[in-house]
Amino acid sequence: MPFPRASGILLHPTSLPSRFGIGDLGPEAYRFIDFLAHTRQQLWQVLPLGPTGHGNSPYLCYSSMAGNPLLISLEVLCDRGLLYPNELHDLEHLPAEWVAFDEVIPAKMRLLERAANRFHEIASEEDKAALAQFSEDCHFWVDEFAFFMALKNAHGGAGWMNWPSPLARREPEAMAEWREKLASEIFCQKFLQFEFHRQWQSLRQYARDRQIQIIGDIPIYVAHDSVDVWAYPHNFMLDHDSLAPALMAGVPPDYFSETGQLWGNPTYNWEELQNRDFNWWIQRINALLGYVDIIRVDHFRGLQAYWGVPAGEDTAMNGEWIEAPGTELFKTVRDKLGTLPIMAEDLGVITPEVEALRDEFEFPGMKILHFAFGGGSDNPYLPFNYGPNSVVYTGTHDNDTTIGWFEKMPDYERDRLMQYLGCLSPEGIQWSMIRLALMSVSNQAIVPLQDVLGYGSDCRMNTPGKSDGNWGWRYRADAITDEVRDRLRGLTELANRAPVEG
Repeated sequence: MPFPRASGILLHPTSLPSRFGIGDLGPEAYRFIDFLAHTRQQLWQVLPLGPTGHGNSPYLCYSSMAGNPLLISLEVLCDRGLLYPNELHDLEHLPAEWVAFDEVIPAKMRLLERAANRFHEIASEEDKAALAQFSEDCHFWVDEFAFFMALKNAHGGAGWMNWPSPLARREPEAMAEWREKLASEIFCQKFLQFEFHRQWQSLRQYARDRQIQIIGDIPIYVAHDSVDVWAYPHNFMLDHDSLAPALMAGVPPDYFSETGQLWGNPTYNWEELQNRDFNWWIQRINALLGYVDIIRVDHFRGLQAYWGVPAGEDTAMNGEWIEAPGTELFKTVRDKLGTLPIMAEDLGVITPEVEALRDEFEFPGMKILHFAFGGGSDNPYLPFNYGPNSVVYTGTHDNDTTIGWFEKMPDYERDRLMQYLGCLSPEGIQWSMIRLALMSVSNQAIVPLQDVLGYGSDCRMNTPGKSDGNWGWRYRADAITDEVRDRLRGLTELANRAPVEG
């Protein structure tokens, strides 16, 4: 569906300032929304909100429907009487400009478990009823997820495929025995989801009251080590004996990698999903709509045809394109949930068939300015080639920052860029590119906060193909100055992207 003309900022909540080593849903999240409102933005784009696994990637979560407990605000828990201020001191020495995950995770999880135990002991009847209502509303995922995480913790964090076979294969007797054995841990996990939910809904309502919509990512694939694959193995291409992926997901060699990207996730058993009327996908999309207002479908092209790599390969080079039932999926989604606010991440190897799928449902595609200045005047990322039903970015979470990109770009591309711009903004290349995005005909324009703040490559969020050191960037609260606010607001209003008054 086409969207009204608007602009916004790309920032994952882990990148927010806080005193506790990681961005969260506490006071600084509300201040960030105030910044969006002051600068007349209407969109806040976040990365997937799920509980992250190996590598801390939000694209490799333990659940496609749960929230990340690490985003829970400890200050809000103190306000609820579930933690005491003096208990938070152990986290206050952590870095302010990046997330030291190895330190943050164990320290914060200890406090979250303590808060869960206190809730069990002192919760009011009203709070208990609210938890019960949440459990009922989310029964299609929260019970299995809480059990999955309790089992994972009981087995030293091991992946489910390495649990004892009766549990890995979900034999009823073993499942019943462990549900009883882990009852208190299961309660803890369910409470954390409840608390994430109510903190997030409070923040979301604060954004809505200020005419700001949240764009949330739905990764096309889920992690192999996830409750989704453990609980619904029939939905995925798994080897029956080893439980390993029989066909792995990835992309062929491209702009980001000469050997392609081998993600390692199991691909879908589309025949089985279609036989079940795409019920798992419907539940997944419905769950995400409980958190966000607009859905960005990551790796959209994989819903028309996906790159499948046989088990045993070390790179993505020896895969093949396999057709997927994207049209049938989106027709079913529309029939069951209505016309949805969906954006398509249509980057990579895009064919006429992918474009036809996107256009059939009027999903806006993405335009990346960092890709615009290689090739000729037919480059689809040059702004004069855009159509209104599109979303323009300076760069995404997978790109370098604009300053880092400009410093490293080949001379040929830099010359073309300078010809296109005519001159650089006196405030720097990042503002030239922000202006280019905002002034384009694209209905929506999204800018990473790093570009608004004028940061270099050391503040990049993710480098595709790099196995560690990603996802940790954060900004300091004092980085957002009055000068930055006023400049962004002025450009937003000039580009007619501010919300309509009244």
